[in-house]
Amino acid sequence: MVPQHSPANSTWRRIQTAWGLPDLSGKGRFVTANLIDSLGNGLVMAFTVVFFVKTTSLSLVAVGAALTVGQLLALPVPPLIGPLLDKYGPRTVVAVGNWVSVAGFIGFLFSHASWQIVLWQFVVQLGSTAFWMGNSPLIVLVARGDERARWFGFVRALRNVGIGFGGAASAVALSIGTVAGLRAVMAINAVSFAVAGWLVITFRGADTSEAADAGPAEPKQAASERTGQPWGGYRTVLKDTRYLRLVATNLAFAFSSAVITVLLAAYVAGNLEVGSWIVGALVVLNTAMVALLQTLASRWIEARTPVTVLVLALLLNAAAFVVFGTLLVLPGWAVIAGLLIAMVLYTVAEILGSPPTSELSVVMAPEPLRGRYLGVYQMSWSVGGALAPALLTALLEGGAALPWVFLSAISVLAVPLVLGLDRRAAATSQAAPPGDVAPVEQLDGDAVG
Repeated sequence: MVPQHSPANSTWRRIQTAWGLPDLSGKGRFVTANLIDSLGNGLVMAFTVVFFVKTTSLSLVAVGAALTVGQLLALPVPPLIGPLLDKYGPRTVVAVGNWVSVAGFIGFLFSHASWQIVLWQFVVQLGSTAFWMGNSPLIVLVARGDERARWFGFVRALRNVGIGFGGAASAVALSIGTVAGLRAVMAINAVSFAVAGWLVITFRGADTSEAADAGPAEPKQAASERTGQPWGGYRTVLKDTRYLRLVATNLAFAFSSAVITVLLAAYVAGNLEVGSWIVGALVVLNTAMVALLQTLASRWIEARTPVTVLVLALLLNAAAFVVFGTLLVLPGWAVIAGLLIAMVLYTVAEILGSPPTSELSVVMAPEPLRGRYLGVYQMSWSVGGALAPALLTALLEGGAALPWVFLSAISVLAVPLVLGLDRRAAATSQAAPPGDVAPVEQLDGDAVG
């Protein structure tokens, strides 16, 4: 065993600090569970449509429609998971989310009709939503108070790397070509998610010396005064205008995140005089930048207020969309350079915007209703993800510049919503009456009042 202050240990710690990595000691199970989830999601995103086309008699259109319906049915799920998160804590919700996804993947293996694909896609989305709703507060439990930005950045980078490798693995799987081989890959994916759930539920490492849940939990009385409502359920959340401003801001980021998956290829192919190869190059550039720079950026982010970082991210997004839109009037030789500049701006905005929004979604939520608050926050991702494909493609059909005007406008309009979000209510520092605040989950399986 390496002594605590050995040269090897000190060297590794210096590397962690230089690269903006959090202290990973004792957190191997948590990191591995996140990596498995990211690999699995990358595999599923690139693999599922072809899997059903190869293993069923359904057409490509029928498979796509069934998967879409299953995902749409999962839109109302976050508010239902919120109370479970409040009652059972993030570790249990994350683990159960993984196991629910396992049930969905097993269901995929036995699906032959459209309604079966709809059902099991809904189950998979249910598990995925539970995982991501619980993962942010779980990160706060895992992180020391001064490393929260690093942990959020690290998990984001891990997700990008995992999705990239998962996508590559799906390409290898599809090259196998046989139905038996495709079923084997789906079965292995189900087993990996089962292992991830076990890793989370048995994970015990946490720094509980820092009020494990993101700083002082807001007392019930303080939250009631801030919202003007008695302590309650979703009514309290919907009266919390500061938190709703964060949700609205994140909706702008949710629409922005659809640029690569929905808008970029159609815009370039239909409106710019460049080869289609450039789209693949831009996606690789985005993935590589996030994987390599996300943790380094966390060192810069943690030294600044979340609001400062979010404002910068929104303005960089707006600048990127302006550049994308102006490519329509540039000469051919300048279009490729413009695409690269726009993608760099867009990716830097993505790198800067993700950690503070994730952190604020937890920190701003009073602990006794944190699950319900995160349920409302998650709806911004769900609604944005559902509306973006239809809205952005409709705008593109109406005029090549329109989607970029829309995206830049909502990014700029979100800036006033962000201002002041990281200022805590004065009442937060008041002590709550004994017994008023719900237990805070710790990762040693106990709870503290």
